[in-house]
Order: sequence, then structure tokens, then C-alpha cells
Amino acid sequence: MLPSLDAQLRHEHIRSRLLKDGNVRVTELADDLSVSVVTIRADLGYLEERSELRRNRGGAVQMPPNRYEQAVEVTSLACHDEKERIAKRAVRLIEDNDTVIIDVGSTLTALAKAFSPDLRNVVVITNALNIAMILETHPGVTVIVTGGTLRPLQHSLVNPLGGGLLSHINADKAFIGCNGVHPEKGFTNSNLQEAEIKQAMLAASTRVYFLADHTKLNAVSTAAIAPLSCAEMLITDNAAAREHIKLLKSNGLAVDVA
Repeated sequence: MLPSLDAQLRHEHIRSRLLKDGNVRVTELADDLSVSVVTIRADLGYLEERSELRRNRGGAVQMPPNRYEQAVEVTSLACHDEKERIAKRAVRLIEDNDTVIIDVGSTLTALAKAFSPDLRNVVVITNALNIAMILETHPGVTVIVTGGTLRPLQHSLVNPLGGGLLSHINADKAFIGCNGVHPEKGFTNSNLQEAEIKQAMLAASTRVYFLADHTKLNAVSTAAIAPLSCAEMLITDNAAAREHIKLLKSNGLAVDVA
């Protein structure tokens, strides 16, 4: 359930303070917003559940950059509703007769689950075994798995032998995940091997769409994927800080907020 409009405005103020100062104090936020400390603590708890901050004694601090990889079953639990909204927005871009590349990750898994049963003659190329399993029974979809070496954390196929098929593909659209979207560092990922496959996916597709929930914005992870200019669009959710979206747009990235 989405928070009330008043709560959303408070959350936006908290995000702005975190972006500016790196930390916030409960008492200061209560004074700023003319609400009780109980209300502020509830707001911080809500944002902590969505991995936007880490609470400490008397306040909260900004989450450190997301440089470490977690299993897809774990990441699927974080920002679940936001990822579903992103997926529902992204799936509208898939049309009959498309050849589509779908990357690995929890948001891309939500995209596969959001496929309309009415889609026809769609070819999906993926390096995610769990996504291939989700789409294998769809009557209008032909699934092609890239092959390669299995990484259990993401159920993903990578090098060695992970990118060969992609060099022979001319896809209409690619939907790519990442761990960071930064106005200067571009799109980044926590795993070097998967970053290589993502780069091959970009090269194999006419249009590239990155899907990333708000916790990935303004974050930098270990492995560079590509600059912002490589993407047709970023699709994120409406909990994204306005400052983050503004910075990305000012650097030439189109952003769609679900």
C-alpha cells in the first residue's frame, strides 16, 4: 500500500536531507516538518524497510553504495511493490513479433511474470534460468537461453561461453537490470561477469531499457556496464528522490516513473 500524500512529502524531505547531509536526526526532522517524533520514527522505519537508509541512535544515515551481490530470492523481497509497478510499466513496451532480450535479477523476474497472455510471436532471449522457466509455458513466447556458466545466486549464465549467442542476435529491445544508476558513473553492477553479459546484450539490441527501483539511483557499484547515453530510457518507481531524477535527466537520460 502506498503511503498517504502527507507521508510521501515527508519521505521526500527525508531523502533530500540524506542526499545533502548523509544523515538525519529525528528531533530535527520533527521540527522541520511540524510532526511528532513518533511520526518521524515511523517514516524512518518505512524507508529502512525499503533499503533507503539505515537507522541509528537518534536518527538515520544514508545507505552505503550497493557493491555486494545478494541472491535473487533475497532481492525480490526488497521493494517488492515498486518492482511490480516497474515491471507493469516496462511490459507495455513489448509488442507482438518482438525479439526481446531479458536480463537477470528480481525486477526482470517481475517483468517476465507480468507478460500478457495475449502476446503473440515474441522471442525472448535470456541468460536467467528462472525467467526461462517462468516463460516456458507462455503460448505466444519462444524462449532462447544464452548458455554459458551457471551462477547460482542469480540463476544466471555468464562467461565462459556466456556471450557467444548474443553476438549472433539482432533484438528489437533489451531490458537490463543494474545495481547502480549514477549521473556521472552511469550504469553499474555488483558482479563483473554479469556486467560483461549485460554489455553484450546492449550491443545486440536496437533499444535498451534499464529497470531499477529507487534504491539504485545515485548509487555506484563495482563493475561498469555503460554510460547513461546507451539507454533509451530508465524505468524506476515513484519513491525515487526528485533530486536523483533531476540529475539523471540533466545528464541526458530519459526517466519514466512508474
